[in-house]
Amino acid sequence: MRRRDFLPAVALTAAAAQTPAPPPRKGRLKQCVTRGVFAHDMSFEDTCRTAARLGLKGYDLEGPEQWPMLKKYGLTPTMWPPGPGGTISDALNRTENHAPLEKAMHQALDDAAANGVPSIITFSGNRQGMADAEGADNCVAFLNRVKAHAEDKGVNICMELLNSKVNHKDYMFDHVAWGVEVMQRVNSPRVKILFDIYHAQIMDGDIVRNIRDHYQWIGHFHTGGNPGRHEIDETQELNYRFIAQAIAELGFTGYVAHEYWPAPGRDAIASLEQAVRIFDV
Repeated sequence: MRRRDFLPAVALTAAAAQTPAPPPRKGRLKQCVTRGVFAHDMSFEDTCRTAARLGLKGYDLEGPEQWPMLKKYGLTPTMWPPGPGGTISDALNRTENHAPLEKAMHQALDDAAANGVPSIITFSGNRQGMADAEGADNCVAFLNRVKAHAEDKGVNICMELLNSKVNHKDYMFDHVAWGVEVMQRVNSPRVKILFDIYHAQIMDGDIVRNIRDHYQWIGHFHTGGNPGRHEIDETQELNYRFIAQAIAELGFTGYVAHEYWPAPGRDAIASLEQAVRIFDV
C-alpha cells in the first residue's frame, strides 16, 4: 500500500475505533436523522458519531460539504437538501421556475448517483392564487421532463407533503390526494412522495390507511410528534409504534428520517434513542 493511500485508511480506522458498535437491531426499517433532533450546541461530527452509535443508516438534508463527515461514520447522505427542487414557497408549480430548476435537477441527479445519495427533495411551491389543478399540471409537466434521467441514475425525486394550517400557509401539496394524483400522472418508479407524517396528521389524519392505500407512491418518510413537532412518544397524539409496524409490514425499503425538535427540558440523545427503539419493529 502506498503511503498516500495508507493515511486515509488509518484515519477511517481510527474513527471507527472511536465509535462503539451499535446495539443489535431488527433492522426492518432503515432509520436516519435530521440535524434538528440533536442539541443545538452539538457539533456536526458529534451528531454523526451519535447516529452511528445508535445504528442509524443515514442523515437527511445535508449538502455535499458534509458528505465526507457522514461517510467517515458510515452514514448515507439520504436526501439532497433544498435547491435543485426549488424552495417550499417557490418551486415546481410555477412554469417560470422550470428552466433553471430543470438544469439544476439534472446536475443534482448526476451528482447524487455519483455519491450514493438515494433521493432529492422537491416541493410544489405555494399557491399564490393559483388553482390546485393548474399547479398539478405544471408539476406533472416538470417531473415528466426529468423522470427518465432519474430512472437512468436510480435516484428518487421526492416531493414533500407539508401542512398549510400551522407551518406553511398557502403551500399547494398540503393533502395526500393532490400528491397522489401528481404521482399517478407522472407514473415513474423514481418520482415519489416524501410523506411527512407530522404534516399529514395535521391536514388529513388517517395516517396508516393513507400509507397503506398509497404505499406505491411513497419514497421516503419523515417523523414528528403532533402537536408541536416534538418527540414521537406518549406525549403526543400519534401511535408511532403502530405506524412503524404498518410501514414495515408493507416491505418498505426506503428511509425513515426522524425530523422532530426535542421539547424543552428533554435530553436530546435519550429522545433519539427512544425514537429509534419505537421504529425498531
